[in-house]
Amino acid sequence: MNPARLDASQASGDTEHMKRTKMPRDVNQRAKLLVDLSTGQADPEPESPPKDPAAVARGRLGGAKGGSARAAKLTPEERSAIARKAAAKRWQKDSTTD
Repeated sequence: MNPARLDASQASGDTEHMKRTKMPRDVNQRAKLLVDLSTGQADPEPESPPKDPAAVARGRLGGAKGGSARAAKLTPEERSAIARKAAAKRWQKDSTTD
């Protein structure tokens, strides 16, 4: 990329908003994709379709009130049992590290 053509967000290192192209694992395929992208023969992957703002708002609302509603519904014994089960899982020996 030509450094003279960088805009302010790219020059400052702010690249969080940029979508990355998924690269193949195979070295030869990756090299071909890089050449195709740099010469303009291949376009980067298209962006995902925009989300419905109403659906996003409904999902956020449900997530925001879900935990507190569940906690209010549980009895102290049920909360204790859930916490005991979670603690047992955390302290359980991980079989993948052997």
